[in-house]
Amino acid sequence: MISTILTAVFITFAFIVLFSGIFTVKQQTAALIERFGKFQRISNSGLHFKVPVIDQISGRINLKVQQLDVLVETKTKDDVFVKLKISVQFQVISTRIYDAFYKLENSHDQITSYVFDVVRAEVPKMKLDDVFERKDDIAIAVKRELNEAMEEYGYDIIKTLVTDIDPDVQVKAAMNRINASEREKVAAEYEAEAERIKIVAKARAEAESKRLQGQGIADQRREIARGLEESVDVLNNVGINSQEASALIVVTQHYDTLQSLGEETQSNLILLPNSPQAGSDMLNNMIASFTASNQIGEAMKKENALKEKKRKEKEERKKRELPPQPPVEEEGGEDTPQE
Repeated sequence: MISTILTAVFITFAFIVLFSGIFTVKQQTAALIERFGKFQRISNSGLHFKVPVIDQISGRINLKVQQLDVLVETKTKDDVFVKLKISVQFQVISTRIYDAFYKLENSHDQITSYVFDVVRAEVPKMKLDDVFERKDDIAIAVKRELNEAMEEYGYDIIKTLVTDIDPDVQVKAAMNRINASEREKVAAEYEAEAERIKIVAKARAEAESKRLQGQGIADQRREIARGLEESVDVLNNVGINSQEASALIVVTQHYDTLQSLGEETQSNLILLPNSPQAGSDMLNNMIASFTASNQIGEAMKKENALKEKKRKEKEERKKRELPPQPPVEEEGGEDTPQE
């Protein structure tokens, strides 16, 4: 009975020891096997066997592409403090797993130290605007320095990116104000240009309106003059002379104006002489004006005629005072006497 129990215990222990020698490794992962504390081999993905109790898995290392974000605060050339976020993408070289596992205690700390060193060496050489414009140069410098340093430890730096540039709060506010001022300046220039275009267009429209208005007034006066001329001709045909006809037309227009003002309900108040005596005075003044203008016109005609007569007499005297010119003989002509 006791022997049976011992046999069962031994068999169970044997199975446990046997199964402890079986292990698996995930894809894109490598396991490092040590025997009595000494490196034995590297096991890649799949099912593997090791000597129970004697062999131990000292560690597993990730072969995937990893990313480490490093936040660095430094100062620019123009004394502006700025925070840069550097994203480093790295991977363990599959042929140098031993170096990556045994040479570095903490790869993240090592990479972070190199990033700090490079960024704080490059950024102080640049002004703040240059940091934004040349962030790719910073990333390239970080990648070059990390490749030279981390390749020795079995790490490959795939890419470095400057993913964020965050200046001091006051500097950021000042930059926003500068940007807003520039945009307001451009907006003011466009608004001024639009206002100028509107003023020019309005001036052109007013000029065209005045021109058309003047043309209309000229046409109106031309038609009025033509109508007055026809009215005077009609009155002359019935035996009324020009002065009487003009006076009659003026009086008629005066009363027509008063009638039109009375018919207009929304017109402003205009004070005009509308008594019969005022009309008679206006008529007498018109007749006197016409008479005076006719007299002045007749005097001007006589004066012009006298000037014209004197001019013609002066030209006649000049012609009489000129000596007669001898005829010019032409050589070889028909009238030239032959010897």
